[in-house]
Amino acid sequence: MKKHLLACFAVLLAFCVAAVAQNEPPYKVSMDRVLWHDNVDKQQKRLLNEAGEVKLSPDPSINTQVAQSMIKKVDNLQRRNELDTSLNTNIKKKYLRSLETMLKGFNENWPKADYTAAIAPALVPAFEEAMGRDLKNESIKPVIDVNPYGVGKILVECFLYPSENPGVAASRTELLRKYCGLHQDEILSVLRANPNVYFADSLVKVAAYRDIPKLYDYAQARNTLGTRIRNHPDTLVRMIATMANSKSGRLYFPFLENLLRGKITLADIDRVKDDNVGYYRLMVQTRIEYAGRLLPPGRDTAREMKSLTAMMARKAKEYFIREINALHSVENENVRFKRLEGLTAQELYYLAVLGEDEVYTSSFVKGIYPRIFQRMQVPKGDSLLMTVNGDYFRKFIKMCAGYNTLNDFLSRMEKGNDNVLMKAFVIGLEKTEGTEEAVDVADSYSSIMDKNPQLAAFIEQEATANYHKNNTVHNKKGTVIYNILQVLFRSADTTQKLDLSKLLGIPPVYTVDNSSLRDDSGRIVMQVFFYGDEDKDGQNSYASFMGSFRNRSDWKVVENKQWVAISTTKGRKIMIYANKPLYTENDADEAAITALSDYLFDKKLKPSIFVHRGHSYHVKSTMKRIMPSARIVILGSCGGYNNINEVLNISQDAHIISSKQTGTMHVNEPIIQAINSSLLSGRNIDWVNMWRELTSKFTTGDAKEKFDDYIPPYKNLGAIFIKAYNKAMAGNEATVPATSGQ
Repeated sequence: MKKHLLACFAVLLAFCVAAVAQNEPPYKVSMDRVLWHDNVDKQQKRLLNEAGEVKLSPDPSINTQVAQSMIKKVDNLQRRNELDTSLNTNIKKKYLRSLETMLKGFNENWPKADYTAAIAPALVPAFEEAMGRDLKNESIKPVIDVNPYGVGKILVECFLYPSENPGVAASRTELLRKYCGLHQDEILSVLRANPNVYFADSLVKVAAYRDIPKLYDYAQARNTLGTRIRNHPDTLVRMIATMANSKSGRLYFPFLENLLRGKITLADIDRVKDDNVGYYRLMVQTRIEYAGRLLPPGRDTAREMKSLTAMMARKAKEYFIREINALHSVENENVRFKRLEGLTAQELYYLAVLGEDEVYTSSFVKGIYPRIFQRMQVPKGDSLLMTVNGDYFRKFIKMCAGYNTLNDFLSRMEKGNDNVLMKAFVIGLEKTEGTEEAVDVADSYSSIMDKNPQLAAFIEQEATANYHKNNTVHNKKGTVIYNILQVLFRSADTTQKLDLSKLLGIPPVYTVDNSSLRDDSGRIVMQVFFYGDEDKDGQNSYASFMGSFRNRSDWKVVENKQWVAISTTKGRKIMIYANKPLYTENDADEAAITALSDYLFDKKLKPSIFVHRGHSYHVKSTMKRIMPSARIVILGSCGGYNNINEVLNISQDAHIISSKQTGTMHVNEPIIQAINSSLLSGRNIDWVNMWRELTSKFTTGDAKEKFDDYIPPYKNLGAIFIKAYNKAMAGNEATVPATSGQ
């Protein structure tokens, strides 16, 4: 009975299949092709919603075009195919199958960026043309050539069975070329699988000028593409290949621009590459030259300037700064700063600005800063900046402000140049790349206001003037930057009692709600990161930390070989997890951190408080483990822009306590204890009151100096700036306070 009903339905369909073509009379479909037509119809139905309408796009015109093309025109193709007496049944089945493939390809791909629903009007005519060429056994490649990638990619799959069209192979090659044009970052990965395509050399050149380090990696490979890169005719590609063939290739990168211009040779670099001072000196000379190219009128950007900067920063920290930091307890300055001997003023300047996130206060104030002027024939601040072509001048001013040497620096300038410099410090931030320089300006203000209120007023006045200027010309980035700076500058005057949250559209900066720190089970989870060090600093910090919890009835301590769990025994549930600082050659502390992080993940424990304890060069390891659940992050060291920005990229509302130098357990412990005290009592974290109480404990000598290096969240103007800027550029622009006088 069931088979009989199916047969009757097939007969009915054979007579009525064309009913969807509203303006055409019905036509009879041969019984052996009914299911082939049915397969086409099924794909068409996938385009329709429950009301029988095409609604693929919010644009009604595109939906109309899809309906016209994929429904009406395809129906007409079915009709013509069925009624064409010149075609035998196998050919008719072949093109019905091709139609089904086309529709299926459209259905599966239209939501993707390379396709979109808007290709429908081009797809069906292209299919018709390709079918006409295939009927004559001609290549479909001319059709692929003149159509967009998405259309061609779908069409190629339509003409494979039962025999492949003679143009399919060449069409696939052409589609590779079009794909690489759409996705230039993937050129080299495509060419690795297809190294002999006719356009390989031209695309290798495109890839080289787009991403030099990536081409360098591919040039090292011992495969067909690597050989092709090494034999390439282009000067840049050939130079990169030469570097890639050398064991010292990465050391050549910072000098690529001058290598191409013939201003330096690989042999010149080879002579200094194993000499830390000589190699650093050559990089400084190159950086100053490159910085000069950025100045008007030329504004010529050198290739791989980022590689140069990264290598300079690495050498500055690893060879110079960490050495003088490590000797911070040595009173004899000739011993402590011996590594700075022989460096020029410019070389010392770059140590400061590129080592900002690691240099200790004493390393800057007692070592680098005074030696800059000792090494100058004419010890003038404006002369110094001119000799480095103004490179990183905002960073240097920020450091001088933070380390209380700005007044001295400005006093070393020719009369009037100090005002010109500070005006330049504030203006033009809308033209800078990213926000780092604007953050430097924000970070500097509190220190400037404390030491030089008159200069602070000048900076505030310039910020207001630049706000009006950018607002007048409708420069959104500039308007947002100076709008936020005005608010932050006024907030530094506590008598105005500005509500930063309301004015900048960001969460509270003065307090953290206790409830926001709790997970779904009402627990507050903290993760603390310790690192084993040869100098025992990490081990000593861990011992001091654990001393706050051992032998206390209100805390329970459970530990294993790699980490420790500390939890409250009564009242509010607080859970603290810390890895042990295990110093071994195989990075046992890193393995301990990983084991602890895996445990927290498996137990679905999401810390809302993260604490970094250790030298600044360990911060990267901590950063990798900070989670979006973070609400309080204590860096304890290394409060530079990159680290603060990275934290806020992970958790945009995090409150950050940072230090200008490596943290000390004598400050870290009281901060953590003060936070724990608020948590245990169920109170909100009140940073202002907490910091007032902490300040009263650090009143004299070394303890006060170290505590003063710590920046609480409400004074971390750089972090607040980043939060407000991200909110504003996302569309929720910050408002300007009524006190701005606008």
